[in-house]
Amino acid sequence: MKTLLCSLFVSLLTLAASAQTSAASNPDSATFDPDGAAHIVRVVPMPPTVSPEAQQWLKQIEREGPQSKDLAEIRAGTDAWRKKDSAEALRLYPVKVEEKTLAGVHTDIITPLDTPDANQNRVLINLHGGGFISDSGSLIEGIPIAYLTKTKVVSVYYRLAPENPFPAAVEDVVEVYKELLKTYQPRGIGIFGTSAGAILTGEVAVKLKQSGLPLPAALGMFSTLADFSRPADSQQLFALNGFSGDIAPQTSDHPHDERYVGKTDPKDPVLSPLFADLHGLPPCLLFTSTRDLLLSNTSMFHLALLRAGVNAQLVIFEALPHAFWYHFQLPETKEALGIMANFFDQNLGK
Repeated sequence: MKTLLCSLFVSLLTLAASAQTSAASNPDSATFDPDGAAHIVRVVPMPPTVSPEAQQWLKQIEREGPQSKDLAEIRAGTDAWRKKDSAEALRLYPVKVEEKTLAGVHTDIITPLDTPDANQNRVLINLHGGGFISDSGSLIEGIPIAYLTKTKVVSVYYRLAPENPFPAAVEDVVEVYKELLKTYQPRGIGIFGTSAGAILTGEVAVKLKQSGLPLPAALGMFSTLADFSRPADSQQLFALNGFSGDIAPQTSDHPHDERYVGKTDPKDPVLSPLFADLHGLPPCLLFTSTRDLLLSNTSMFHLALLRAGVNAQLVIFEALPHAFWYHFQLPETKEALGIMANFFDQNLGK
């Protein structure tokens, strides 16, 4: 028996060494474990299919390292670039921004400088990204959409994890929505967000349906996730900046961010709308890109919405990483924002 075990061990070492040699000699290769897990080595050239500005940006982020694990450092870093990029958004898309408390929740009211009479009965709720632990984009997301749609945007500063795990953020947004229902008809309200905000948009929609509240006219989920119970394929391939940064594959026993999920069952239908009854949801626009770590999650949720008979559109941009539309120097961002704005123009107030 001992001889047999030694023989098997030597064979495994030989196979591993052979795989390493193959990968070294052939930069484009793939080997597979008995369970189907893939070990992939690929040379991916700079894509000629994106704009020169996007190519330059992809070169810049190649040098970025892993994000800090310290919560205070994450929030300080996020706050710094959010302040800078919010100022850039305001320069490019001039609007009025006013802080206001709605239903006990801190918000920014983003108002176009010129709102047509036909748009006075419309309002959009923006839910920012930031992994549920920081605010990475409230004004960055809300300002351009308010400007392009000539529609008031209420950007919600929902409670953050880990201090306030699920369902705190959902509860905050529902309260803001109920407050807005006192002034606006549901057909004039839309909800949208990026990343964590996109996830929250889907969660809020399911919660509103469960509560018997009237649903909004449109949902924008820009790079989303609807299943916290298991990792998806693109999460095993990409970091926040695509191929650069901290690529940390998830395992099936820890597939979700426990800071947000807390003690909730990962298959709870509000936390993970993939397990909810999606029938009757309003028109949805979903956005992602081919180097987005949430590419798989976004496309799976889109398919689930289609299966439920929902009018759902999926837009996928080539070769760009997660939430690229935060970067105003890219022509792709201008195009993406235009598609988002057009979607709301077509669906609000109808």
